Amino acid sequence: MTDTVTTEETAAGVTRAEYCAIACADVFRGDGEVMASAFGTAPALGARLARLTFAPDLVLTDGDAALVAGAPALGARPDSLVLESHMPYRRVFDVVWSGRRNLIMMASQIDRTGNQNISAIGPWAQPKAQLVGVRGAPGNTVNHSTSYWVPNHSTRSFVEQVDVVSGVGYERAAAAGPSATKFHEIRFVVSNLGVFDFQTPDHVMRLVSVHPGVTIDDVVAATGFALVLPDEVPDTREPTAEELDLLRTVLDPRGMRDREVKA
Repeated sequence: MTDTVTTEETAAGVTRAEYCAIACADVFRGDGEVMASAFGTAPALGARLARLTFAPDLVLTDGDAALVAGAPALGARPDSLVLESHMPYRRVFDVVWSGRRNLIMMASQIDRTGNQNISAIGPWAQPKAQLVGVRGAPGNTVNHSTSYWVPNHSTRSFVEQVDVVSGVGYERAAAAGPSATKFHEIRFVVSNLGVFDFQTPDHVMRLVSVHPGVTIDDVVAATGFALVLPDEVPDTREPTAEELDLLRTVLDPRGMRDREVKA
């Protein structure tokens, strides 16, 4: 791997944010007809890019109460969306419990066995910071595929043990038994530095790729636990010309992606 370089020096002018969007798109590869839910700019772009290219059967929502046609640009006016179907909150649970959903959530903390925290930072009895709460993370993680997006990879976000378990990781799911493991899958973690999975014998986090301009040493230094490091770690794949054009001219012409991720 090469030393860290600036955004302008990455291959073909591709920015770090665009590599993150590409990595998030690949989370949905091979899914077929499932409901894609994506939180954060890079995941939202990834889901829409996947639908426009290699995953045309993905189902997208407006984030409120409807399924939408096509793949609208980020920040599109609600009255400009073409709605395919009503999707009230009750029906969302029907989809969740059937396993027909693939979700990319954000993570304030994540640990080596895939536990995720979006609830609070610090001791449970007297936390230093209150976050959004566990939300739907426990039910999501035991009912369908879940991945995580961390736009600021550091030892504060990649920790040995999360302060509060919101999303259920592999070790805790196994301890809970078949009801928790039957549909449990933490598929990927995408950060501003690289891509990770849990495809190891004991389901601990493994480095899958580094974004161009990032070294393995960069990733190790920013991670608060020991990662599984394969003998060869490739760069995150390059976007195709079509994907890059869709990102820049159709899905995010205002460049919102670069406000979330900076090299």
